[in-house]
Amino acid sequence: MIGMIFGCYALFELLASLVFGKYLVHIGAKFMFIAGMFVSGGVTILFGVLDQLPEGPIFIAMCFLVRIVDAIGFGAAITASSSILAKTFPNNVATVMGSLEVFSGLGLVAGPPLGGLLYQSFGYEVPFIFLGCIVLLMIPLNLYILPSYESDPGKQSFWKLVTLPKMGLLAFVIISLSSCFGFLDPTLSLFVMEKFSLSTGYVGLVFLGLSLSYTISSPLFGLLSDKMPNLRKWFLVFGNLITAGCYMLLGPVPLLHIKSQLWLLVLVLVVNGISAGMSIIPTFPEMLSCAYANGFEDSISTLGLVSGLFGAMWSVGAFMGPILGGFLCEKIGFEWAAAIQGLWTLLSGVAMALFYLWEDSTARRRSKAQNSLGTEEERAALLPNDT
Repeated sequence: MIGMIFGCYALFELLASLVFGKYLVHIGAKFMFIAGMFVSGGVTILFGVLDQLPEGPIFIAMCFLVRIVDAIGFGAAITASSSILAKTFPNNVATVMGSLEVFSGLGLVAGPPLGGLLYQSFGYEVPFIFLGCIVLLMIPLNLYILPSYESDPGKQSFWKLVTLPKMGLLAFVIISLSSCFGFLDPTLSLFVMEKFSLSTGYVGLVFLGLSLSYTISSPLFGLLSDKMPNLRKWFLVFGNLITAGCYMLLGPVPLLHIKSQLWLLVLVLVVNGISAGMSIIPTFPEMLSCAYANGFEDSISTLGLVSGLFGAMWSVGAFMGPILGGFLCEKIGFEWAAAIQGLWTLLSGVAMALFYLWEDSTARRRSKAQNSLGTEEERAALLPNDT
């Protein structure tokens, strides 16, 4: 039941991202972002008072309801924010996304110890009320700062975007990377405590290796992706392949005959954080360039579709990762479960590499054909004069 309560968040964030991405222009990006923040902050406070409800079906039903509404609010806010950022900084999308991931990483680092401190000092309610109030206090600031973009609804359909071959492969990349993060949530802490007999506090420090390296590397890969767009696709490919190798070594998988050691685990998590930044940050600008190259107009409507698709695919992975990971760990153990999880990023990395190689060869053939045609036209134009 606990797993279902947590899992429903990703499921409804998926649905919300698709809907809000399609109707972003009709609702308005700024209004959607502010409304999403208001809803998410309010239900976070409500989550803090759920312990006052009677045990049983009422408590469980309210847990589901609060998590579902929170997912809808967050889906609205994240879809709108991605669109606003891409519209405001069209030439530096990856740099801005990478810079903001610094704050996502800081939130992941600061959240558990701050929440634990507030919980121990003041009880269950205070962490949720504190966080919800912070979110609500950000609303007036964003009302003042954020620009308002108006645009007519685009003619392109969401279905046309999804059925583009490159977009489908990029969606597979997002799902595989997101599921890797989701896999670690219910499994890694239990594995570390059982394997190395660490206390809960030290387990939190182990997770810092992943979050800190991701926080530091994300803005760097964002900047490089914007300054050198030709490298962006190879960041994505090699980031996936390195991530696959990291998950093979997390256990490590028994086939490698490597002894599991704490220093090796922490090192693998650090490398995984770097590879995650390498592969995640270039994905959104790659999706945008794919949409523009296939006739989608440069408008807030297209940005809404792409942002909605990105958020939806991330939610698919966040939903699949914990469920599949928990099931596999129970059946075959953490070592094999992590290796199987890594196969997803291996497949997505290889698929993207093959696609990019095919895309480059097609572009070269097309360029040669155009040059040959141009030369023949020049000769034909010169022949009458020569005669």
